[in-house]
Amino acid sequence: MAAVKVVLRTKKNKDGSSPLAIRITKNRKSSFLYLGINLFEKEWDEKTQSVRKSHANSTRMNNLIAAKRAEALNSSLELETEKSQVTSVAVKKKIKQSAGLEFFQQADLYINGLKAEGKFNRVSAEQPRITRFREFLKGSDIKFSDISVRLLENFKTWLLTTRRITERTAINHLSVIRSVFSFAKKEDPNIAKYYPFGSGKIVIEFPESKKTGLSEKDVALIEGLDLSKDPSANHARNIWLFSFYFAGMRISDVLRLQHSDFQNGRLTYTMGKNDKNQSLKVSERALKILAQYPEPNGKLGLIFPDLADLESFEDKYEVQRRINVVASRINKHLKKITSAIGFKTKITNHIARHTFGNISGDRINVQMLQKLYRHSSIITTIGYQANFIHKDADEALDAVLG
Repeated sequence: MAAVKVVLRTKKNKDGSSPLAIRITKNRKSSFLYLGINLFEKEWDEKTQSVRKSHANSTRMNNLIAAKRAEALNSSLELETEKSQVTSVAVKKKIKQSAGLEFFQQADLYINGLKAEGKFNRVSAEQPRITRFREFLKGSDIKFSDISVRLLENFKTWLLTTRRITERTAINHLSVIRSVFSFAKKEDPNIAKYYPFGSGKIVIEFPESKKTGLSEKDVALIEGLDLSKDPSANHARNIWLFSFYFAGMRISDVLRLQHSDFQNGRLTYTMGKNDKNQSLKVSERALKILAQYPEPNGKLGLIFPDLADLESFEDKYEVQRRINVVASRINKHLKKITSAIGFKTKITNHIARHTFGNISGDRINVQMLQKLYRHSSIITTIGYQANFIHKDADEALDAVLG
């Protein structure tokens, strides 16, 4: 019988992690089926063929691994019952047939991989886009070989006209299809010849998004608004201002702040998006908000009470799901503040980040802004800040028009 084992491949990705795969060995020859999961060596227990408990999503990942390993063993046994001579390649082919290499079957595996890695935001964004592609195809699955440039162009037209979504959102749908193609190519390299993206085919180009931030005067109006009769709106304002006071901190990081993160007049925390450390001075304006939340909330000692019932932050998927729910609730209260002040620009959680960028403008050099935003590349910072720097353009117009 073919030997089936889950292994962490030696070839590393750019970030130092390695892909997890099922290794099928027969007559000393091996074939590999990739599971769509990437791990660092310290996160993998080779002896037990499982993800170590220290990984935030070990339970979900191990459930997925167990299911795929059982599927491989069953396919191997079934094939060897039918034939006396079996190779590792034949077993791999049998497994693929049972798992299927049609688009939506691979899309389900792709989404399950994201869930196993705790990526709730990506799952919540990409799953509906896959569902819309299925709707466009009237519910049927489709082979990768049948996904042509013409089909994708028709899908985009359907999205724009029938579903009436924006150009950028339509491009996001195509981007997910591209991701599933890339995922499936790891299972079967032959899929590459059907790849409908790239030069002369479907080119993924995201249109520039308009980023709008509030002014200093606008922020002052938000700070001065009397919300004493509406505690929920006041709490939403505090979250928004806290984000702004700390260089546009993401709401996911704001909600996870603990009292222990504040020491000697500084805030030190790790960004959830990229695991980068940040240390910032605590301003007097931020201290006024902290004074409203003097007691630690829950077992984690959180500043804000929204996630107080969480036992830990280990289950990244569940934490992100909860943050998403809280962010939606806060945005509803921020909408009331928008109406109360009479702003034309809708105040949302993310507008706090844009507002910091708008007010900083060209007052702060780009290298310092890169440090504050914790962008990996200064090009990202330049591109982001270009939305808010208008001084040179204004002076150029003044030079001509007076």
